[in-house]
Amino acid sequence: MVKLEEAVTARFDSKGEKFEILVDPDLALQLKKGENVNFSDLLAVETVFKDAAKGSEQSPEALAKSFGTTNIEEIAKTIVQDGEVQLTTEQRRQMKEARHRELVEFISRNAMNPQTNTPHPPKRIENALAEAKVRVDEMKSIEEQLPGIIKEIKKLIPISLEHIKIAIKISAAHAAKTEHVLHKYTLLKEEWQRDGTLIAVVDMPAGLKQDFLNDLNALCHGEAETKILEK
Repeated sequence: MVKLEEAVTARFDSKGEKFEILVDPDLALQLKKGENVNFSDLLAVETVFKDAAKGSEQSPEALAKSFGTTNIEEIAKTIVQDGEVQLTTEQRRQMKEARHRELVEFISRNAMNPQTNTPHPPKRIENALAEAKVRVDEMKSIEEQLPGIIKEIKKLIPISLEHIKIAIKISAAHAAKTEHVLHKYTLLKEEWQRDGTLIAVVDMPAGLKQDFLNDLNALCHGEAETKILEK
C-alpha cells in the first residue's frame, strides 16, 4: 500500500457527483495503460472521497448509483481508467519526452518534401517543431494532434503526409462501440443499414493505418471487414 504522502489523486465525475481516490502514481499510470496491478498496492486508503483533500467521503448510495456497485476495487479501476489521474512532475516530463519522440519519428517516417518527394530527416522535423514553438500534449494521441502540428510546421518547411482511405463494414453487434475510433479520423462516409450494420470510409495518414486496424479489431474481435481503397 502506497504511503499517503506519496499518493496522488485520481478523479472521476458522474451524475453530478465527484469521486476521488488516493493512488500510487506509477501503478495508476500502469492501470490507465491497461496493465494489471495489485490493488492493495495501488490504493493509499480503501476509501472513495467527495473531496480527498478535505477527507470527505462519498456515500454508498452515490457509489451504487454511479458505478452500480460499492466494491472498492471495481470503482477504483473505473476512476483510474476513465477519469483523470494527477501525474507527478517527473511522470509528465517523461511522457512529454516520449510523445515528442514518437511524433518526430512518425512525421519523419510518413511525411515527405513534396518538392523533392524525399523524406524529411528527423533533425529537420525537430528544428521545425522548435522554431514553430509547437507544444506536444502528452495526454493526447498522435492522431489527435497531428493535423494542427503539420499546419504549423508547414509554414516553415514544405511537407505533406501520404493519406489513405479505408472502407469498413462492421456488424450490428459491434458497430456502436466503434464510433469513437472512427471519429478520431476524417470520416468521409457513415451509413447505417437497416440491420444495424455500419458502412464507413475514413481518411488518415498512412502511418496510422496499423494503429487504426488494431483498435478496430480489438473492439470487433477481428470481425470487422476493411479494404484499402485505391488513390
